[in-house]
Amino acid sequence: MQKLIIFDTTLRDGEQSPGAAMTREEKIRIARQLEKLGVDVIEAGFAAASPGDFEAIKAIAEIIKDSTVCSLARANENDVRRAGEAIKPAKKGRIHTFIATSPIHMENKLRMTPDQVAERAVQAVKWALEYTDDVEFSAEDAVRSDMDFLVRVFDAVIQAGAKTINVPDTVGYSIPQLWGERIRQLLERVPNSGKVIWSTHCHNDLGMAVANSLAAVMNGARQVECTINGLGERAGNASLEEIVMAVKTRKDVFNCDCRIDTTQIVATSRLVSSITGYPVQPNKAIVGANAFAHESGIHQDGVLKHRETYEIMRAEDVGWNANKLTLGKLSGRNAFRTRLKEIGIELEGEDALNAAFARFKDLADKKSEIFDEDLQALVSDEIVNEASENYKLVYLNVCSQTGETPHARVTVLDNGAEQSAEADGGGPVDAAFKAIEQIAKSGVELLLYSVNNITTGTDAQGEVTVRLSRGGRIVNGQGADTDIVIASAKAYLNGLNKLYSGMERAHPQL
Repeated sequence: MQKLIIFDTTLRDGEQSPGAAMTREEKIRIARQLEKLGVDVIEAGFAAASPGDFEAIKAIAEIIKDSTVCSLARANENDVRRAGEAIKPAKKGRIHTFIATSPIHMENKLRMTPDQVAERAVQAVKWALEYTDDVEFSAEDAVRSDMDFLVRVFDAVIQAGAKTINVPDTVGYSIPQLWGERIRQLLERVPNSGKVIWSTHCHNDLGMAVANSLAAVMNGARQVECTINGLGERAGNASLEEIVMAVKTRKDVFNCDCRIDTTQIVATSRLVSSITGYPVQPNKAIVGANAFAHESGIHQDGVLKHRETYEIMRAEDVGWNANKLTLGKLSGRNAFRTRLKEIGIELEGEDALNAAFARFKDLADKKSEIFDEDLQALVSDEIVNEASENYKLVYLNVCSQTGETPHARVTVLDNGAEQSAEADGGGPVDAAFKAIEQIAKSGVELLLYSVNNITTGTDAQGEVTVRLSRGGRIVNGQGADTDIVIASAKAYLNGLNKLYSGMERAHPQL
């Protein structure tokens, strides 16, 4: 059975989602988990995009040993050389260079002729080969490119030394039958096509990114570019977990397999969600809270009698029901540290561990069972606050009752000085936000407010995500607490901290 290479671009294409830009430390945490998941190639970022992105890629390249670390680069010398320097420490490094090949892009964006584009593509591959023999070339907007021109460009870059050829549906325009046929024709028409790995990168604008990717696999592609939870700009990318489980579940259809440790899928999904502030919808395939739930009596009866009557996968195989933490308020620091390490969290220094342990103890006093998701939220909150805490919640009191206008009183630590304010609102959360704004006077626009339960039970922590915008910059703020209003205030302050903080996002969205 042939190998299917899983190329994860959560840290590059995924963080182009509004507000999802990550810090260096957050990228490292996700990269470690992707390595644990068994991802073959980690696209760690776009080295030329910013100094922060360059440093994050370099740091990941120094740490990751079992996965290939990749940097994206446009087909120009500066980009390629920045990418080459960023991946230099990697045990296995790759440069992924690209240029647009569709008429609409060449004429309106690049303002280059087809001959110039073909020449630049070859030159970019040659520059990249000065740093690594693992070079990938992508024809941006291949879905709307002329087939004869694609064949010409791919032939040229293969002759130049590219080892992987990526065919992207950059705008999510294709449908499975046509995309599969395009891949098949390219493999048939491009000279020396058998000497390279063919890859596909599909966006989800029409909801068919996974279907298109799988159609490509059925027609000869042996690398799929995807993201955790389908994260990505606009409607997102092909979802890694759906690609992997489709291939593993339907081995009768796909003549290939991958090395992904599927039991790490749910943990990886939770980590990405907690760091980026993008919650997973309950009915999301594989990793949604309802993915293995059965409401219908007929379904429940069938599953109880024989699981495979209504389940094509085991929940345990993707990491469900394996994440209950049997620690409580009497547990010691060593057990706490050990469990953090088991789920891929490594804190730097005893002070960070002590702070996280104290927060764990506080949480254990509020809820009877602690889950790994609780720890992910707790540590994410700790890391963010430790790095960029201009504002910190000291006190919050809200009053909300039938027939009365909700009212909030809040005290916030503002750069070390306590500031208090109170306000009325349409609800307790609205009142709390308005009271905070009296102190911060930020003038931000609230674009999104979302609440999700981290685990099950009435004592579960609620995880709140807010998306704030000011001056064209967008950030996501997160907060978690067993009290939803407190979680909301934390999330709002977290968003403000990101706006005001000197802590640079690796790939800032301005």
